[in-house]
Amino acid sequence: MKQFILNADDFGLSKEFNNAVLEGNKNGFLKSASLCVNGIAFLDAVTNVIPQCPNLGVGIHLNIMEGKSLTECNLLTDKDGFFNNSYLSLILNSYRKEFLKQIEIEFRAQIEKAVKFIKIDHLDSHVHIHAIPKIFELVCKLAKEYNINYIRSQYEKPYFVPGKCFNIKYPINIIKVILLNLFTLKNKKLIKKYKLVTNDFLLGVNYTGMMDVSTIEYGLQKLKKNNIVVEALIHPCISDKNVAFNQHYTEFSILTNKTLKQKINSMDFELIKCEEAKIQK
Repeated sequence: MKQFILNADDFGLSKEFNNAVLEGNKNGFLKSASLCVNGIAFLDAVTNVIPQCPNLGVGIHLNIMEGKSLTECNLLTDKDGFFNNSYLSLILNSYRKEFLKQIEIEFRAQIEKAVKFIKIDHLDSHVHIHAIPKIFELVCKLAKEYNINYIRSQYEKPYFVPGKCFNIKYPINIIKVILLNLFTLKNKKLIKKYKLVTNDFLLGVNYTGMMDVSTIEYGLQKLKKNNIVVEALIHPCISDKNVAFNQHYTEFSILTNKTLKQKINSMDFELIKCEEAKIQK
């Protein structure tokens, strides 16, 4: 059996993201979401949404890219405490001990704030910052310490979706895929070192900003091997059921598409949450 995790990122960033998670779990097939602990709607997520979704696996969307920090970490933020490093800056500074130490302190604060309310199902990060190898090893260490078995990894096979490969976003996304795939070659060794669980393949970077039912379907069709774990990340958001379609609403519509769910099942994928993923060999 092949296993498939459909995960809603950015849970807790706003009530609109929270609404999508609630609706996707109660009336769709969403089983996994990643919570931004420093998001403005964190309390709404843990007090109003999660109690209504007892079968939802909730992980931490570690965040040092957007919003305000929970700790004093001047190397990561501006003078007002808002994160201000670019992805390139995080890569270059990840070799500095003091920089990594501040990341560790901030990540600990985010995890410890969350465990007061929820059982943590998995770890991943906002804008894939934990894919940076030095940061990835730090996250593996924290996962082991806090007894969190699953960490997202970023290996994604490029695949063709008719009409979308001509989008101006696609070449930029391919560059991201190449970089993240290179990082993952090293990171998979760390998964084994720390005896953790991860996905074999990811869907969501090739078509960042374009995710819909077709990108999920074509991506899964590309992966024909048995005994694999595939994770797809989306960013669903709704403010009103009658709102005009936008990309976030399009991604929300994935969660309630019964035809897609049937096709996932017909391809012999079992829909799971992260804690149910197989152990890496």
